[in-house]
Amino acid sequence: MESSEILSLIERAHFFSESLKNKSHIPQVLQNTVVTNLFFEHSTRTKFSFEVAAKRLGAYVLNFHSESSSLAKGETLYDTLRTFEALGTDIAIIRHSDDSYIESLKDKHYFSVINAGAGRFEHPSQSLLDLFTIHQEFKQINNLTILICGDIINSRVARSNINALKKFNCKILLAGPAQLLPSATEIESHCEVVNIDDGLKRADVAMFLRVQHERHDLYELNTNNYNKLYGLNQERLELMPKHAIFMHPGPFNRDVEIEGSLIEHKKSRIFKQKENGVYTRMSILEWIKS
Repeated sequence: MESSEILSLIERAHFFSESLKNKSHIPQVLQNTVVTNLFFEHSTRTKFSFEVAAKRLGAYVLNFHSESSSLAKGETLYDTLRTFEALGTDIAIIRHSDDSYIESLKDKHYFSVINAGAGRFEHPSQSLLDLFTIHQEFKQINNLTILICGDIINSRVARSNINALKKFNCKILLAGPAQLLPSATEIESHCEVVNIDDGLKRADVAMFLRVQHERHDLYELNTNNYNKLYGLNQERLELMPKHAIFMHPGPFNRDVEIEGSLIEHKKSRIFKQKENGVYTRMSILEWIKS
């Protein structure tokens, strides 16, 4: 997707944001459309913001729960998708643990597919809402300096944002435990590995990533002192430029990535990101339907 297309989606997200705040009419572009949430991994923010977004646009929404589905009886994933196709699904919103599974669905079904998170590879709708949040703050995205701190090698959010922000000539600073950072050969030219304190002094936006408890034992990562070493706390907050903001895609571990007392600080945009998820996903659904 080109930067112009990203900005177009952001513009529509802004339109939906203002329309809902002003209680203006929302065009029911998904009226008589069946939207199915097919999540094969746990999700709260992404799944329910897509559901709210679809309903705001007039859609019928079906929610699939893999643990209580016929997959538990031996049905194949392909046959499950064919079932929802037969039920009249027009748009399938899919999250899957396999990096390439969603991409493999192209041209196999009649419904349109939206990627709601693919393994460790990408999370495009999260990246778009992050860019929308940044654009709200600075009225543009070009040439900003963005610090991303945490479990970068396992983060689809980090990958998507690194790729998207490159289109706007942003400088990306990477910080975190050495074992969770990309190798020197994997770091792109617009990225730089830094000490978190140095990064915070330079950044317009600091993005913190969740310590993934389901993965960190593999790296013998001690989360008891994680905040002191790599997290945001009151002392580090003072290093940030006056205009800078911090973000987190969630879910967050209080007092690990970010000190609990700072979650709703005036520099925090964490809950604004959650709100913006609905507007952004409305723009994505409208774009897919058009």
